[in-house]
Amino acid sequence: MRSHEATARRISALSLAASAVLAVIKINVGLSASSTAVVSDGVESASDCVTSGLVLLGLWIAAKPSDSDHPYGHGRFEILSGLTIGVLLAVVGTGICIESLVRRNVTHVVSAYAIWPLILSIIVKAGFAAAKFRAGERTGSSSMSADARHDLLDLTSGVVALVGVSFALTHPSYAAADHWAGFCVGLIVIFVGLRVARETVLFLVDTMPDEKQMGEIRHAALSVAGAKGVEKCFARKTGLRYHVDLHLEVDPQLTVRESHNIATEVRIAVKTEVPWVEDVLVHVEPFEVLGTTPHISEISQKG
Repeated sequence: MRSHEATARRISALSLAASAVLAVIKINVGLSASSTAVVSDGVESASDCVTSGLVLLGLWIAAKPSDSDHPYGHGRFEILSGLTIGVLLAVVGTGICIESLVRRNVTHVVSAYAIWPLILSIIVKAGFAAAKFRAGERTGSSSMSADARHDLLDLTSGVVALVGVSFALTHPSYAAADHWAGFCVGLIVIFVGLRVARETVLFLVDTMPDEKQMGEIRHAALSVAGAKGVEKCFARKTGLRYHVDLHLEVDPQLTVRESHNIATEVRIAVKTEVPWVEDVLVHVEPFEVLGTTPHISEISQKG
């Protein structure tokens, strides 16, 4: 996992440099070619520089070990950086939309060379989006996944801008297509920003993983000899991975030490078999069979 996190940081650093170069190229070419769509796409790329920087900052802080003030680690800083990215995208998108609407009736002639930086951007961003999605899945990084969507957004906005510029080049009467393409780029940015913000807020309010993921934890716990059942199981994301609270049922006739040893083995098993779990707090409970009906957790154990 640590090697994946290092890879994620390297990808973010490369993306930051590439976004800076693309932003400079698109804004300069857009201004000289009189293309609102290309300038808008350049501004969107400039925001990539800020978001990639936030991802790097979030990953760096999240990698710090836990201390007395942060017993669960510093992972929430990484989630906060993802939320900041979402809000920033929404603000940038709104600005692009407003500027495009203000200039929609401005007559202009777009130069043909305006399409080349857009094509370059589409190719580069496709590569970075694929790399970041893979890194986000491997590390569980919210901000890395958010940045991957931002690159996918940049690719989409590049395609929209390319279509608008192409229409504007076909005939002078279609010149307004360039402005409307810029407006569409802004809408795309707003949509992705709000979606990213929503997902990171869900993590901040301790939304549980899905049933399949929770099943992985229960299965790992019940694979330990002496683990009779799992009464309750909760998980919350504190950064790149989850912290788990697990109520383990054991034979009530066992000694405290024997119960403790089983709980320790369960903790190790869950952390070993479920890579997205950072730590497990195990509460030991007495296992009781109600009447003659097998306990649901006992059935799970046999399965």
